[in-house]
Amino acid sequence: MTQPDPASSRLIAISNRTAFGTKSKAGGLAVAVWDALKSSNGLWMGWSGKIYDFPSNRFSEAEQDGVNFALCNYTKTEYEDFYLGYSNSVLWPVFHGRVDLAKFDDRNFKTYVEINKRFAENTVDLAEANDVIWVHDYHFLLVAKFLREMGSSLPCGFFLHIPFPNPDAFRSIPDHKHLIEGLISYDVVGLQGKRDVANLKMYLEQEMGAEPVSDTVMRVNGRSVFLLHCPIGIDVESFSQTATSGAALEARNRISTFQRNRSLVLGVDRMDYSKGLPQRFEGMAKFFDDYPHQHGKVSFTQVAPPSREMVDEYMHLREELDALAGRINGDYGDLDWIPIRYLARGYAREEVAGLYRLAEVCLVTPLQDGMNLVAKEFIATQDPNDPGVLVLSKFAGAAEQMKDALLVNPHSPTEISDAVAKALSMPLEERKKRWQSLFDGIMSEDITWWRERFMTVLNAVSAN
Repeated sequence: MTQPDPASSRLIAISNRTAFGTKSKAGGLAVAVWDALKSSNGLWMGWSGKIYDFPSNRFSEAEQDGVNFALCNYTKTEYEDFYLGYSNSVLWPVFHGRVDLAKFDDRNFKTYVEINKRFAENTVDLAEANDVIWVHDYHFLLVAKFLREMGSSLPCGFFLHIPFPNPDAFRSIPDHKHLIEGLISYDVVGLQGKRDVANLKMYLEQEMGAEPVSDTVMRVNGRSVFLLHCPIGIDVESFSQTATSGAALEARNRISTFQRNRSLVLGVDRMDYSKGLPQRFEGMAKFFDDYPHQHGKVSFTQVAPPSREMVDEYMHLREELDALAGRINGDYGDLDWIPIRYLARGYAREEVAGLYRLAEVCLVTPLQDGMNLVAKEFIATQDPNDPGVLVLSKFAGAAEQMKDALLVNPHSPTEISDAVAKALSMPLEERKKRWQSLFDGIMSEDITWWRERFMTVLNAVSAN
């Protein structure tokens, strides 16, 4: 395979959703690939976000701010079977260690295969000789397999934004060997954490008879696959600046009126069972049990915009959180104090940054997470002279990099409670020391570092 000339290579990015039609490019993936797409006259392929009655195998092309797009529409059946069904009712729960929530359905897998094949077919139609392809996330595990079957030898890398599960969990998927045949068709597979790399290696050795060529390369089915540990970062400087914007200041002022000089403990998460929200609520209830002198002095605010509301598990989670918040406020609240403010809606990036900066403690306690960028965003927004404290789950991918956070087992209400108490009483000098270490880390391994690390390896591997 000839190495693409970096000066002439065009990047094709493939993801379920793109940044087309959005004014702001804030967010991990959009920030990561936008500059590379723009500088290479690249192409971003993905779902338009539209659902139509009749299927269309052809992608429509568009352009925005110097980036080209190729967008497909889904039918209602495709959306239900591919997106809600296989992607989010099989792959998402299993990859997050919740095999018990997975709903296996042959029809859903058939649609998943069809959508992956459609993306591959359109990629072949639109690709040029020197293109480099970068596919993102669990929706498209099979794209490279179909590209190879169609005769494409273009460099093709894949990045998994969520965890890769342990081999036993992955084997629970009836189609696991089909999925892995897709994954090993990529030249480079990027994973968030060292644990994810180890899990994938173990599966390949046990199920596929793969042999390690080096610490990073596995030989399997006659192909060499580079497994790259590549934790995603954020645009630190941009997020830091956002925290002092007018919109951020307004958000701080609004919540300060309610806080009345109380300490703010903050959580910001999509409403998803992987985020450990019920366990977090129970941890805060334990805190109010164990530290009664903090009654009326500390308030916990959880921002949790609903996601995938059509999936049963998410409706049950919403009901559980509603009940927990009501019980905790009923048990501990007073005439002039609500212990938990639970906001089931989204807020603008600037508003969230303002809340981060005001918070004395940020709770990031997922049960399992590929990375969790909230942890990094919180650190980016802090006042260096008076920073807040990050309480972070040991099972978030971010914990590998952010060891100066207060690390907790999210299943333990006691550990959450004690960590919040420790954070609230932590001396300023210790807070500043921990924050500086965490800030230096997210600066050195930011979103640009992540993109360049992945693309450098993909281009190098493609030369061999």
